[in-house]
Amino acid sequence: MGRTLAIALGPEFDVAVATTADEALSILAEDEDFEVILCDLMMPGRTGMDVHAELEARNPKLARRMIFMTGGAYTSGAQRFLERVAPPCLQKPFFIDDVRAVVAAR
Repeated sequence: MGRTLAIALGPEFDVAVATTADEALSILAEDEDFEVILCDLMMPGRTGMDVHAELEARNPKLARRMIFMTGGAYTSGAQRFLERVAPPCLQKPFFIDDVRAVVAAR
């Protein structure tokens, strides 16, 4: 998914891709200038909710820049998170024009 988004959005935006939550957090610790952070809500290991929580603790400004992608909030924790935080969310499957529209709205 990350490579596909990088290819599709690369001509319009500077794109960095991380394949794990830890890698993303490492990149975000080194560079706080990201305008938008696209993140899958449910991932193996640490979830997008975990990434959000860590960013909220160390850099709330970045946490507010997150846009989540999800095939559905299948756990009660994910449902509560989306209700509580109310972040922008792209429902899978989505079209690249949907991504562009959500990113442009930020």
